[in-house]
Amino acid sequence: MNDTIAAIATPLAPSAVGILRLSGPGAISAVDRVFAPFSGGPMAQRADRTLVYGALHDREGGVIDHCLCTLSRAPRSYTGEDTAELQCHGSPTALALGLEALFAAGARQAGPGEFTRRAFLNGKLDLTRTEAVADLIHAETPAAVRHAAGQLGGALERAVGGVYDGLSDLCAHFHAVLDYPDEDIQPFEAAELADALERAAAELDKLAATYQRGRLLNEGVPCAIVGRPNAGKSTLFNALLGYDRAIVTDIPGTTRDTVEERVNLGGVLLRLIDTAGLRDTGDAVEQLGVERSRDAIGRSELILAVTDGAADFTQEDREALELAAAAGKPWIWVMSKRDLTGPSALWGGGWAGAPPAASVSLSAQTGEGMGELERAVAALFPAPPAGQAGAMLTNARQAEAAGRARAALERGAGALGAGMPPDAVVADVEEAMAALGELTGRTVREDVTARIFERFCVGK
Repeated sequence: MNDTIAAIATPLAPSAVGILRLSGPGAISAVDRVFAPFSGGPMAQRADRTLVYGALHDREGGVIDHCLCTLSRAPRSYTGEDTAELQCHGSPTALALGLEALFAAGARQAGPGEFTRRAFLNGKLDLTRTEAVADLIHAETPAAVRHAAGQLGGALERAVGGVYDGLSDLCAHFHAVLDYPDEDIQPFEAAELADALERAAAELDKLAATYQRGRLLNEGVPCAIVGRPNAGKSTLFNALLGYDRAIVTDIPGTTRDTVEERVNLGGVLLRLIDTAGLRDTGDAVEQLGVERSRDAIGRSELILAVTDGAADFTQEDREALELAAAAGKPWIWVMSKRDLTGPSALWGGGWAGAPPAASVSLSAQTGEGMGELERAVAALFPAPPAGQAGAMLTNARQAEAAGRARAALERGAGALGAGMPPDAVVADVEEAMAALGELTGRTVREDVTARIFERFCVGK
């Protein structure tokens, strides 16, 4: 990290403001070669975090914009290095010319997430906060934004750090007794070790229990819309999206494959899956679609089972509801075409199987009842309480590291119960600490770091 990086930190589209960002030992000198304050004197003589108005020049020295510039010197900056930002008008062409001038002044193009990566390597962020930056950028619901902000504020780091520090104290006590036998140090008791392992394991169990909820908050809830042909599935799918994504006709079997889109419904991010109508068919292509519909049910965390309120309840309707009820996931019975039937027809079909989590009568054409569906979904996947914001595991890397730590503690407890000496048990404790260190970044492999920053955009 001995070089200086630069990037356009805002989207390449016409906008009110566009930002050029630099970090590295040559950031200030590079800015002074392309930016001239109107008040005189170079930026190198200006105080940190002060906005200075001036002219931005291209590599030939021609003025391309009047903009603002600010500096943050090491170590009191986002990256821990000297940094600079040029706040320009949002012309993609002007920003590109400014970036070329910065390259000519000694900077190089930053890679995806390289600013945040430098912040991590310089000890400004741990890995949980680093991942929170990417989560915040990609957040699609208010709950996801609040959780990412909480994690960026260190909620998960503190939760993991508490377990790590407790295990660290345990190991320090053991080694102190072992290395300094003549000192007046309280003996290392097996009961103390057993109690500490139990407390740490309980904390990790609580943390592991947050993963499913945290993952769905970040990635979205897979939600299959199922039912017999022409029940109104694709019409509902389009209504939830707000535009015509799936083809809708009066011909049964129009949808022959799954169609997937993301939508925010009631503050819940849904990964909607419109499916082929469930029925027995001799059409080989349609049958493939039906098989994919069944697969979509299996991988969903929520099922919307749609029946046609303007038609008689059929055996195909019953089989679709039975599939939804048997999936072992929350499901909502949606009676479509409320504009033709009225809301009272919902339970008129004679369904007597396992009850749904909710039932809604709606019209995707007029919007009647859509608010009821929104409230039903929000009730099934409520936002995390304020006190838990940021303290949930949200990705497989975090869950895997926490799982390895928990397994190591379990092995240590088993060894202790089998009468193994404390040093053998402490070896498992240190293995648990190493796994927790990977979660926060205290100990982490380079390939893991590289995978984390693949999600970032250039300029962040």
